[in-house]
Amino acid sequence: MAENNLWSPTDKNNFLTEFITSINKKNFFKGNDYELLHKWSINNKKKFWSEVWNFTSIIGEYKDPVVENENDFINSIFFKNSKLNFSQNLIKIKDDSDAIVFYSEKGFNRRISWKQLDEQVSKIAHYFYNQKIQKGERVGAVLPNIPEAVISFLGAAKIGAIWSSCSADFGPQAIIDRFKQIEPKILLISDHYFYNNNKINTLENIRIIKDQIPSIKQIVIIPYDNKIQNYNVNFEYKNWIDIINKSQIFDKYENFNFNTPLNILYSSGTTGVPKCIVHGAGGSLIQHKKEHQLHCNIKPKDKVFYFTTCGWMMWNWLVSCLASKATIYLYDGSPFYPKIDHLFEIAQNEKITFFGTGAKYIDTLRQNKVEIYKKYDLKNLETIASTGSPLVHESFHYVYEKIKKNVQLTSISGGTDIVSCFVLGNPNLPIYAGEIQCKALGMDVAIFDDEGKEIHKKRGELVCKSSFPSKPLFFWNDNNNIKLQKEYFNKYNNVWHQSDYAESTENNGYIIYGRSDATLNSGGVRIGTAELYRVVENINNVMECMAVEQKCNNDTIILLFVKLKNNIQLDGSFINIIKEKIKSNLSPKHIPAKIIDVSDIPKTKSGKIVELAIKKIVNNEKINNLNSIANPECLEEFRKKSQIAN
Repeated sequence: MAENNLWSPTDKNNFLTEFITSINKKNFFKGNDYELLHKWSINNKKKFWSEVWNFTSIIGEYKDPVVENENDFINSIFFKNSKLNFSQNLIKIKDDSDAIVFYSEKGFNRRISWKQLDEQVSKIAHYFYNQKIQKGERVGAVLPNIPEAVISFLGAAKIGAIWSSCSADFGPQAIIDRFKQIEPKILLISDHYFYNNNKINTLENIRIIKDQIPSIKQIVIIPYDNKIQNYNVNFEYKNWIDIINKSQIFDKYENFNFNTPLNILYSSGTTGVPKCIVHGAGGSLIQHKKEHQLHCNIKPKDKVFYFTTCGWMMWNWLVSCLASKATIYLYDGSPFYPKIDHLFEIAQNEKITFFGTGAKYIDTLRQNKVEIYKKYDLKNLETIASTGSPLVHESFHYVYEKIKKNVQLTSISGGTDIVSCFVLGNPNLPIYAGEIQCKALGMDVAIFDDEGKEIHKKRGELVCKSSFPSKPLFFWNDNNNIKLQKEYFNKYNNVWHQSDYAESTENNGYIIYGRSDATLNSGGVRIGTAELYRVVENINNVMECMAVEQKCNNDTIILLFVKLKNNIQLDGSFINIIKEKIKSNLSPKHIPAKIIDVSDIPKTKSGKIVELAIKKIVNNEKINNLNSIANPECLEEFRKKSQIAN
């Protein structure tokens, strides 16, 4: 093995190999070299996406053309004459085996069979239909990660309605900021949820939300524990259980245009009112099936777990695994309650084959020196997936040393913007520490410098040079795609700019260094925040950190905020240790001007740190939206301490 080669496949009997064999037989492509295969998928979009449709067995009416206006990124359109029903493609099995398994941090779980899933999706679809929800009208949901969220989503998609969900822990203003823009007719909510052993009531602010969003005509309350009860609330509502018990079966599956809107996702909202990103049914389906089967080798009867909330795109990615006839596992609550390795106990007991989580979760296990392999039997586990932020080298090593040796560690990176991945895993390629394995098939990924020149093995901007099926259909209320153009195509003409600072490697893999709009610039040296965090967070007694630029005398300086373990003081000697580690591992130019201790690091609901919000705070700029931040109470400390430092 080459240095840092942590894993190599011993068995290449998988969907990707089958796909390559299939296109070899048709003389579309010769050989099995992945780089050549990727090049073929880009240069032959019509054949590639047509083959993906057939290979992954999409149910629908396939018609040419596969792609039109291929060279015009925004105006390109895939499968414009093809039709399908998203929900029908996810519910192909009608037996008593598990389709959805739900776990709460409180220890109880529920199992929904394929037969029950089909029946309940049909009943809630009938209810939506009876409420005069038309194709293209919106259904909003503020829900924890419970089975009813999936059922409601598929019920809405079945009749051509547009789904949009927020995590249950969003405050009322965060919900209003999102849903007021899209005007849902129905709002689904749970009565409560749990987090870190706390029971949180979710009904008390609903009247405020309804008053601010007059489009809402009906509110449906879903009991968290699936037991019917009456609620003493100051608004009219329907009870989910009553609806399911009384509704008829809506058997009909109407085929809608491939580019019919499926759901509305939201930008993080850390720098303004969230943008409403509209994704299509066909683009989401074909992209997810490609990723699940060709890149992740998810098979029928596989057991797929991903730690996510309903407000993160990974929830949509997880739900689509049903289309590959896999069982999906939902978890609601803190990943660290009732114990730090609770999720791996579930993985052992349920014989999970695919385990997905955020990079910060793996980092936390590593920092706490948790030896998973000694406690749990994970013989069924084939793949561990990581996303949400860059996974550092040490955490790659941790997975193979302390979780499982014979497992594919699939680090993936994409975004809410595309509800999928630009770079991700490959079951036929080796894994190198700190690197994402490859570019996704059909995704024309490259690294550009600031002038728009393609560069290799150097740091620059992650871009996509040509179109793909899961690009946003449009932003809601964005006439002539003005906001969409500004968001993705302002930096490079007709090239998607993802705003990730990244590098291609000699192994044809990728390293993500963090958001390029949060990248630091010190003395002319561009610094990716992820590489700085990797060094600092490996220092004993440092739990987390965040670095931002502060304007100072017509220049900028770097402020490094550190969260230390309990009772540890940031004194002069500790500051010197941090500076010396940064200097020896990176360079003298990487050393921050000020190092400041804080009690907490602000994050979004999905666990991403919010560098841009802190950058605004330390530069005395207004933050337009605090509602996307999970712990906004810590922000004032940053303001005060940065002013003292300055």
